[in-house]
Amino acid sequence: MATHLKEGDKAPAFTAKDQNGNKVSLADYKGKKVVLYFYPEDDTPTCTIQACNLRDNYALLKQEGFEVLGVSPDDETKHKKFEEKFSLPFTLVADPKMSIIEKYGVWGPKVLYGRHYDGLHRTTFVIDDKGVIRKIFLKPTNKKHAEQIMKAWKELK
Repeated sequence: MATHLKEGDKAPAFTAKDQNGNKVSLADYKGKKVVLYFYPEDDTPTCTIQACNLRDNYALLKQEGFEVLGVSPDDETKHKKFEEKFSLPFTLVADPKMSIIEKYGVWGPKVLYGRHYDGLHRTTFVIDDKGVIRKIFLKPTNKKHAEQIMKAWKELK
């Protein structure tokens, strides 16, 4: 199942807490480009690879004018541990009630090793400075995700 959102749609607004317990909302980033990436769980192998790729290329993304926000169902405490363990320089948004996840339509049926269950679909939304979704990655290349974002953005220009 893929998100119901499409490129060209307005990014749904949200407000939640970050890893430091501060309130964060998409409106805080008005006038800025945002990489909003949804991932299943802090400190799991694939999620860590993806987060560290974004960390290692953070200066490059910032140079291009991007803010990075990671969202998962984990709470603030778990996010804080993940941030500290891997020195993540960006905001992690806690969504334990899954309200943002629902708004972006990234929760649904999954299959892992033949087991069927509901879970979060790793998805990244690249949002422009006007709040419009310009690119959606339904299956990000985790080891090269920042490069993937930069390449796609250059093609959009």
